[in-house]
Amino acid sequence: MNLDYLPLLIILALGVIGHNNSVAIAATVLMLIKLLGFNDWFPILEKHGLNVGIIVLTIGILAPIASGKINMGIMLDTFKTPTGIVAIAMGVFVAWAGGLGIPLLKTSPEIVSSLVIGTIAGVFFCNGIPVGPLIAAGLVYIVLSVGKLFQ
Repeated sequence: MNLDYLPLLIILALGVIGHNNSVAIAATVLMLIKLLGFNDWFPILEKHGLNVGIIVLTIGILAPIASGKINMGIMLDTFKTPTGIVAIAMGVFVAWAGGLGIPLLKTSPEIVSSLVIGTIAGVFFCNGIPVGPLIAAGLVYIVLSVGKLFQ
């Protein structure tokens, strides 16, 4: 095995050590694709992988509505509470921040390794959940943009 696999192996190891199964599985799948010689898949994954992942994530989030665990009455009641209002505001903010992260990831793909390491550290040291690289990229964009204001 050559050094081309080293970054993915490091990410895999950090995913396992940090109990971040999604990162470990993703690194493993990408290494298998590379090992099996399916390199033609990488441009397709780069182009469509994020959208497919967001669709799968959204399906998981909407499943309780589809299954009937959350009905219209519950939803309307929640919208009237302070928690529901804050949740709506945060949903808008995170969607906006995540949207800012996409162009940053496209123009600076090297930042992905830092985002993954930060996410793994958050899972490992702060008992976090590994759902944040896209939103983290958006927040990086916001911080960098604010930082430019003070230059």
